[in-house]
Amino acid sequence: MVQAWLGTRLVMLLVAIWVMVTEHRAAKDVLGNWDVAHYLGIAENGYAEANSIAFFPGWPLLVRLASSVGLPVLAVGTVLALVASGLAAAALYRLGGAPAAIAWLLAPTAVFTLVPYTEAVFCAAAFWAWERATARQWGAAAVLASVAASVRVSGVFLIAAMAVLALTQAGASRERGRRLAWLGLPVAVVAAYLGYLYAITGSWTAWLDAQTSGWARGFAWPWQSLQHTLNVLAPGAYADHPEWRWVFAAEIVSMAVGLVVTIVQLAQRRWAEATWVGLQLVAFGTSYWFMSVNRAVLLWFPLWILVGRLVEGRGRPPAWRVVLVSLLAVVALAVQAVWAWLFFTGRWAS
Repeated sequence: MVQAWLGTRLVMLLVAIWVMVTEHRAAKDVLGNWDVAHYLGIAENGYAEANSIAFFPGWPLLVRLASSVGLPVLAVGTVLALVASGLAAAALYRLGGAPAAIAWLLAPTAVFTLVPYTEAVFCAAAFWAWERATARQWGAAAVLASVAASVRVSGVFLIAAMAVLALTQAGASRERGRRLAWLGLPVAVVAAYLGYLYAITGSWTAWLDAQTSGWARGFAWPWQSLQHTLNVLAPGAYADHPEWRWVFAAEIVSMAVGLVVTIVQLAQRRWAEATWVGLQLVAFGTSYWFMSVNRAVLLWFPLWILVGRLVEGRGRPPAWRVVLVSLLAVVALAVQAVWAWLFFTGRWAS
């Protein structure tokens, strides 16, 4: 697993260096694209820009604290993301074994666990929260879930899934009540941020309003959301951004993968895991279009556990399986490198 972490990070960093050399770009122009600019801007200046309140404060605050010794925020954010990606992989190793962790490290959109986005730190906190909860260490799980909830809105879905886990885990009614009580910690974190937004804007829907006005994430019925996504794939649509077509096509594929994972979890009566993935599908499927689902796949630890089990098989693997898995790993690494190139060159990468 350690070799996979080092190898995948090295490949993406080599792609970044190649872009810097061939296109004469500075590191900030390669690693600092898209939402990185928002996160680092909040870390340095607070919520000074319009719609920046759409980003939860946990990650910018962590970057700000770590860079308080005088180091550049971009470098600090990148190092923190690298460390957090290793911690997330370690948690997946505990949850599903080495194949699950390696599959996650080879995910197509793993570039978002290298640059200063929230994916790495959220996955580290959320995956370890789940691991601690399944080990019945609910105090530690609640603290870790609180960290996750401070980082991105996905923490709300994590709290809901952990509540289902608390209720379905074996034990007396009083014990279930104690588990649920622990979840008051991450709930308080989310409530505190919403209260802060109300204090500065006077609106309880300030976060939703910022998402709608800044990123076209207003409500739509699922069939409307699908149609809006399909419109991007139409011939001639967004001709000035040719990569949009296949990135949005991948969004549809990611939604389909999430649906399959949810159904499998339900069939296996893993109600909490089905809640974790299923609620995110509902959120993405009722937005204006399917956007950022490719990144959200990184959060779906049940998917990577399933992939790990499929790859691992039972008993000693035959030679053909070893060859097939090796080829799949090479293909995955190539796709990961292309996706990193999209981000590093400033193209849309979900």
